[in-house]
Amino acid sequence: MTLSRLAVIAWRNLWRNRRRTLLTLASISLGVFLAIMFTALQDRNWADMIDLAARLGGGHVTVQHEEFFDKPTLDRTVHARQQLLSLPASDPRVRHVTVRIVGQTMLATAGKSLGAGFIAYDPQLEDAETLSLLDAIEHGRAFEAADEQGIILGWRLADNLGVKLGKKVVYTMTDRDGEIINGLSRVTGIINTGSATADGFTALLPIDAVRAQLGYADDEASQVAIFISDSRDSTEVATSLAGDLPPTATAMPWHEVQHELAAFMALKVGGTRFMEILIGLLVAAGIFNTLFMSVTERMREFGIMMAIGFSPLELFAMVMLESLWLSLLGLVMAAAVTAGPYLYLASTGIDYTSMIGEQGTEVAGVGMSPILKVGIFPENVILIGAAALLATLLAGIYPAIKAGRVVPVETIRLV
Repeated sequence: MTLSRLAVIAWRNLWRNRRRTLLTLASISLGVFLAIMFTALQDRNWADMIDLAARLGGGHVTVQHEEFFDKPTLDRTVHARQQLLSLPASDPRVRHVTVRIVGQTMLATAGKSLGAGFIAYDPQLEDAETLSLLDAIEHGRAFEAADEQGIILGWRLADNLGVKLGKKVVYTMTDRDGEIINGLSRVTGIINTGSATADGFTALLPIDAVRAQLGYADDEASQVAIFISDSRDSTEVATSLAGDLPPTATAMPWHEVQHELAAFMALKVGGTRFMEILIGLLVAAGIFNTLFMSVTERMREFGIMMAIGFSPLELFAMVMLESLWLSLLGLVMAAAVTAGPYLYLASTGIDYTSMIGEQGTEVAGVGMSPILKVGIFPENVILIGAAALLATLLAGIYPAIKAGRVVPVETIRLV
């Protein structure tokens, strides 16, 4: 008998017990729906957090002195050579390159002094797409020139210092020779990110003004921040840069720079994978039960089919085709069930601000959005669909083998 004919028979067999088939399809749809939603929530949330961490820190790939990660002092610098700055034109994965000076400083007013971390940036090279703090300026303005005598403070830091817009702040640093230097700036902006760490510990400075204070060259900086379109390519981009850097410089992907965030994500991803595997096993068990019961109920029928000329291989193929029909129908139903909720959550999301408060939560200094949205990578959709198909087919193997091993003389006498 031809395969197409067996497929027609298998299709008809599915609907001989309509209720059981519909329940099985519902379990497949629910399993795929949950797997898609868990994965989509994870993909979108972690991708957004990685991008935010890159915009807060040194990009998706950070080029810096090889000792800077362990000892982030201002005497460990790199030079932003033209080869690095022109990466967006030579590498389609790279969308922007900028330079920064980062370090520790002591901020002082007439009555108070506090330690803070500073980021000196070039306003001609950066905007809110590369430095998210610029998008959080609540009062005042961003710098207009790289040599401007100004400073931007997190609102908690400004409040603790007792300063407002236009007030003077003295910043103190240690230069490359270990000498203490001072600079005087007026507060030009106040930042409110919602992150307690960023708002209470961050100061922004113009890069050329800091270079002049530290005695740096025009292209000298602590970091060259490289931003790429897909954060998953960060390791490949860092590896491709390694051979072209000076001996004292190194290129580090985001997960090496932000190792606490990477460890947290790895833990959460592992938990999600465990849940997906558990859901898959439960769905496969339901499918196995359906097919096994169907085969058990039809043992006499299989014996008659063997007696009139069906081969064991044809019976095996027929049951496997029933399993295939179940998986394909289940995937179609899953797509129909998932489309509406997915599109809503991808565009609108769920605002849970009332549960976590206005300030939100943060991991390793990176704030988590209070609005849950979804967005799944295409390859993960294919992986989930393939896994559901494979699980259904595997669940049908034993019932199919059982159907192919019937003994006509014994099974025909069954009532």
